[in-house]
Amino acid sequence: MAESVYVNFPKQNVSDDEKNSIEYGEKIGKAISAEWFHGDRSYDRHQASHNTFHRLRLYARGEQSIQKYKDELSINGDLSYLNLDWTPVPIIPKFVDIVVNGIAERTYDIKAFSIDASGSEKRNEFIESVAGDMKMKNFDSTMNKELGMDTRESQMENLPASNEELDLYMQLQYKQAIEVAEEQAINALFEGNNYELIKKRFFYDLTVLGIGCVKTSFNTSEGVVVDYVDPANLVYSKSESPYFEDIYYVGEVKSIPINELVREFPNLTNEDIEEISQKGHYNRGDNRNRRQTNDRNIVQVLYFNYKTYNNEVYKIKTTGTGGERAIPKTDRFNPPSDKTGDFTRESKKIEVLYDGVMVMGCEKLLRWDLAKNMIRSKSDFNKVKMNYSIVAPRVYNGKIESLVSRITGFADMIQLTHLKLQQVMSKMVPDGVYLDADGLAEIDLGNGTNYSPQEALNMFFQTGSVIGRSFTSEGDMNPGKVPIQEINSSGKGAKLQSLIQTYNYYLQMIRDVTGLNEARDGSMPDKNALVGVQKLAAANSNTATRHILQSGLLLTAETAEKLSLRISDIIEYSPTKKAFIEAIGHKNVAKLEELSELHLHDFGIFIELSPDEEEKQLLENNIQMSLQQKGIDLEDAIDIRNVKNLKLANQLLKIRRKKKAEKEQQQQMQNIQAQSQSNAQAAQAAAQTEMQKQQAITQSKIQLAQAEAELNAQKMQMEIAAKKELMMMEFQFNMQLKGAEVQGLKTREQEKEDRKDKRTKIQASQQSEMIEQRKSGKPPKNFESSGNDTISGDFSLESFTPR
Repeated sequence: MAESVYVNFPKQNVSDDEKNSIEYGEKIGKAISAEWFHGDRSYDRHQASHNTFHRLRLYARGEQSIQKYKDELSINGDLSYLNLDWTPVPIIPKFVDIVVNGIAERTYDIKAFSIDASGSEKRNEFIESVAGDMKMKNFDSTMNKELGMDTRESQMENLPASNEELDLYMQLQYKQAIEVAEEQAINALFEGNNYELIKKRFFYDLTVLGIGCVKTSFNTSEGVVVDYVDPANLVYSKSESPYFEDIYYVGEVKSIPINELVREFPNLTNEDIEEISQKGHYNRGDNRNRRQTNDRNIVQVLYFNYKTYNNEVYKIKTTGTGGERAIPKTDRFNPPSDKTGDFTRESKKIEVLYDGVMVMGCEKLLRWDLAKNMIRSKSDFNKVKMNYSIVAPRVYNGKIESLVSRITGFADMIQLTHLKLQQVMSKMVPDGVYLDADGLAEIDLGNGTNYSPQEALNMFFQTGSVIGRSFTSEGDMNPGKVPIQEINSSGKGAKLQSLIQTYNYYLQMIRDVTGLNEARDGSMPDKNALVGVQKLAAANSNTATRHILQSGLLLTAETAEKLSLRISDIIEYSPTKKAFIEAIGHKNVAKLEELSELHLHDFGIFIELSPDEEEKQLLENNIQMSLQQKGIDLEDAIDIRNVKNLKLANQLLKIRRKKKAEKEQQQQMQNIQAQSQSNAQAAQAAAQTEMQKQQAITQSKIQLAQAEAELNAQKMQMEIAAKKELMMMEFQFNMQLKGAEVQGLKTREQEKEDRKDKRTKIQASQQSEMIEQRKSGKPPKNFESSGNDTISGDFSLESFTPR
């Protein structure tokens, strides 16, 4: 615990002129020196802090002092009987590297969010325009389709389908040009100052020392500068917060060559330089700095910031036109009660920073003035930010705890166990054999020769057998009947096993205390443990060191915020403004106009940390499950994996799943409608086909009927013609018949007369023949023809009968 020291700082409720005086600055510098450095006390807070940090760094490098181990094993300081390797076992560096390298690999993006009135107004206007386009989507689509007019306000190609999707779009994709320009400017400053190297150094300090610090400054020659600050050189006022936002002074001690000091402060006289070279040294008490103090060309200088307040006083005077005019005054301006004239006094208090530089040892103040280009947020101009950003996540009552400080005791025990192992091993001897020479002398091989010791040993080592006699040559019991016996010196093995168990015990204690288990470093994974169990153990180990990661990100975020405010100084005051804008604008020419007005905006800066492997795996599991269930497409999975914010990634996954489901449902409805339409078209086609078929049948019937009618007509014509011809023939026949009839009548009459005459002749003849027959008595005579004159009935002319 830090020792409580009463320090007499000067009062702050004094005039601004007194605060600006060198005497006031000297009081501040001496008060800081009295609180942190030896002064007239035996306790030196800065030396104690520096020695503690130096000791922790040695442990983190595996180079801690071995004197304590020698004192533990020596007897009254005598080490003459010990021949050991005193080199420390580098067990702590392994755990430090695991933490630092694992954290340094985590990537992040710096996000700028415009919080000024102009940025908020643009954001709200965009949200309102998109919301209006969402409501008028159908109308806009109709206008574009029918009239070719784009009536959208937001000009977004793919409008969000819901308010939830709109909120997600605003978080993921919406960026104002000025915000993009700010992010590019901050990243450019980080790259220009090699911030990646600075980040690794303060992550190492957070792990080893438990505290990290970064300083930002501004000068007209270099612009904005980001520097790493060694916590061992820090001085600061008492703070109850691990983020040190309540400190009112902070500084660092630097070892500077006198020539550099003269270049920085050219007004130093020869007497000042001589005094500084003789007295400007501060001995921290460690050997390393003793070597430095022997060099009279290097002095220790304290650079510090002191936060106080100033009074801004204005004389408010009423003009002849009735307006008011504000005239700046000093805080000593105080109008008397019997003042003449129409004016009043207005004042307000604002925080300010004073920069001080003091040479240690002689306590000579080289600089004390009001800081230039103070860091002020545009949203709260009365507050000022320190140039130093400090964080110590495990600080209590001034005592800082770190990961290394927890395990130095266990590392000492591991080192002692290692030395004890060497000591036990140095005293161990190999197993041997006991050879009884008298027993061998009693052995007679039966050929008149004795069993020599060399032959017995050769036989024992080669075959493991030995020859002995139970009785002596006199017949007595032979006490050396087994002449060769093995000597077992395995008593040290139990000690070695015990020491190894002790070593593993303290190694496990380091893992338990730090939370860095076997799954984190992969040194001894359990072969029977499942992969998921190993990952869970590694995730728990990451949780144990998450405060270091969060502290480092806080330093980065605070540094980025200060750079954001410093960018305004570059653009507004620095002669490097043009070069800076061109350095940023070459990446995007469209940002040049925005960069020229960057100092007019106010931004909120935050860090978007990429998910770790465990978080990525959880998200990937959700993505794979959605892909298997066909809840999302491959393009959706690619977009989701590109989102670094795990919460937003899962939200995007839910929205994409919902949109995919709605899309599939819409496709199903479209398919159903298409199927219904297809069925209706098929039915209509079938009906039309049937109608066409019926029409074809009807047409065929009509054509057939027409053909039949034509055929009938032709037949009738033919029949008419035939009948006409027949009638003509009949008429001719009738005429002929009539003529024949007339002729026949004539002929008949003629014939009738002729026949009558002939009959008369025949009768006369027949009368004569009959007379003659009677006379002559002959048989009767047939007077008919023989049948040639008969007409058959087969031929009929009835059809020719006139109708």
